[in-house]
Amino acid sequence: MTTYAVTNPATGKLVQEYTTATDTQVQDALAAADKAFSAWRHSPVEDRVRLLHRVANLYAERRDELAAIVTREMGKPIFQAQIEVDIVVSIYRYYAENGPKFLQDEKLDVAGGGSAVVTKEGLGVLLGIMPWNFPYYQVARFAAPNLMNGNTILLKHAPQCPESALAMEEIFLAAGAPEGAYVNIFATNGQVADIIADPRVAGVSLTGSERAGSAVAEIAGRNLKKVVLELGGSDPFLVLDSANVDRAVSQAMFGRFGNAGQACNAAKRIILTEGVHDEFVEKFTAAISAISPDDPTKAETFMGPLSSVAAVDGIAGQVDDAVAKGATVLTGGSRIDRAGAWYQPTILTGVTDEMRAFSEELFGPVAVVYKVSSEEEAVALANNSAYGLGAVVQSDDPAKAQEIAARLDAGMVYINEAPGTAAELPFGGIKRSGVGRELGKYGMEEFVNRKLVKAGK
Repeated sequence: MTTYAVTNPATGKLVQEYTTATDTQVQDALAAADKAFSAWRHSPVEDRVRLLHRVANLYAERRDELAAIVTREMGKPIFQAQIEVDIVVSIYRYYAENGPKFLQDEKLDVAGGGSAVVTKEGLGVLLGIMPWNFPYYQVARFAAPNLMNGNTILLKHAPQCPESALAMEEIFLAAGAPEGAYVNIFATNGQVADIIADPRVAGVSLTGSERAGSAVAEIAGRNLKKVVLELGGSDPFLVLDSANVDRAVSQAMFGRFGNAGQACNAAKRIILTEGVHDEFVEKFTAAISAISPDDPTKAETFMGPLSSVAAVDGIAGQVDDAVAKGATVLTGGSRIDRAGAWYQPTILTGVTDEMRAFSEELFGPVAVVYKVSSEEEAVALANNSAYGLGAVVQSDDPAKAQEIAARLDAGMVYINEAPGTAAELPFGGIKRSGVGRELGKYGMEEFVNRKLVKAGK
């Protein structure tokens, strides 16, 4: 049975439990979203713009309150939680300001004469299945473009994020969203399967694990539903001999250990060419050793607990497996002995392909460092993964950086930047990192009916 509850990972204490939806409540939610779509799909674009601007305003007004919720739910340091809310505000504003342009009709040249126009319309009710690591951001990049498209939203959040889930639903109500346009449901996995199969649901977007994505895609496929899947990543961070090592160290630290390493696009595999290896490892190890996990409610805390004891168990198992098979711990490598979900910032080296840490996603504060003899070997190692979400190239040779970026199997490549996100930039991956794109104009194009209207001469 799915249990929705807030358990503070900084203390291990249960804060509050929430009641799972009944089957009747699920059906009521489906009916409300379906009814709302029949009107919202025909609503003036100006109404959608006003709604998204009001939503953005409310997030901005409630910034501190919203940030405190996710710090309590999943242990995110408060300043990082506040930054997440700021990004969410930018996403809703971006689609309010640019959505009308993305929805404009497209006129086509017709060889045989007459006219042809492609119009863009909403598809219907969409189910969003969202994770705990960025509770507001993940929802915003799904909900904002699709409400602008004229779709309506059913939102099934992670079981450990019920408080933030209700806060988001309340924001939409306070912003004046039509009844049923955005509905939160505390559904079980079994109910989710039924929702996906329901003929009133046009598509499903999931951000989560590879296992969850495969299960959702299977159900959606059987029922011919469109899916967008943003799944795991094991993103490489390539530091070439031509790189600025101090900059690379700083960006690798933030890119790997922000949010306690619990990000799909975190820089998980640090790949170093020989000329920079020793200097980078010395400085990187010193920087990570200096991170002191602390109370996430303190403004100065960079790293708090992991999201749950289960998350600690998972990352500890991967590290212990690597060490047992010959890997070396440069710093960290152990649980922190205090109540809650705490683990030391960790660097591993000597990881080989028989270790779980080589092929599995490390969803926590653990970086794996590799030494390679050439740029060719760096690219080969970077691409030796079932995942293909993001990548970073560090080099002060612009032509070389672009050349390496072009050879990487990834949906996103950052040059001389830590991996990140912005409302205008498409987000998504290839291979087992998922299908589809979110954010930017591409986020408007996934769940939309591109209707051809052809007229004769």
